[in-house]
Amino acid sequence: MAAKIQSDIKNTHVRTALVTGATSGIGQAVALALADQGYQVIVHGRDAARGAETVKAIEDRGGQARFVGGDLSESADVTGLVAEAGQVDVLVNNAGFSWFGPTADLDNATFDKLFAANVRGAYQLVAALAPAMAKQGSGSIVSVDSMVGRIGLSGAAAYGATKAALTAMTRAWAAEYSPSGVRVNTVAPGPAYTNGADSDLISGLGATTLLGRAAQPDEIAEVIAFLASDKASYITGAVIPVDGGRSAV
Repeated sequence: MAAKIQSDIKNTHVRTALVTGATSGIGQAVALALADQGYQVIVHGRDAARGAETVKAIEDRGGQARFVGGDLSESADVTGLVAEAGQVDVLVNNAGFSWFGPTADLDNATFDKLFAANVRGAYQLVAALAPAMAKQGSGSIVSVDSMVGRIGLSGAAAYGATKAALTAMTRAWAAEYSPSGVRVNTVAPGPAYTNGADSDLISGLGATTLLGRAAQPDEIAEVIAFLASDKASYITGAVIPVDGGRSAV
């Protein structure tokens, strides 16, 4: 009888996914894809109005979602996000921002904020959430790298370093948490048409890929959602390029 009760509890558990930077672009597409898989999605972002729009879009598709705001470059905001999220089954480290330009033009304050938002925020979230995943014996963490974390691109030294750091941490986290059943992987997108991106720049970068074009957010999101799902049950510690073949040459 006790075994049956435990099984019933497990079967009624609503899996929860936290997607950072989920109010636009790739993050929003990931939130929609995971909601379609049956996850209750915690939509994170800095803009409450856009967050409400993403939540509504998920609910309009029959899914469940709620918005939690915060700036991941601020440690206190990360702590607040963890408290609001509670235990999660899937963490997608997508939030962050980019800076491109001559190395000599990047000031120290922006450099520090870049690493705080793109690297430290993800580190804090994993430190806070992964132990509970390990304790329950399951979970999936997917971080979003970039092709500039894998290839040299003029003007992208600092931003590329933040993205490469995510992949380095992914390998270490896989070694740390995968023996307890938590899978940790990275997706490295190529150029994609996202909100606020310079379309001419993205198109130009897309022309350098083997497929000769930039991606739509959904093309990246589907790979992230796959890695988060049980269909990827034997994949951990991997970095998956979704860059139209750009990093292959």
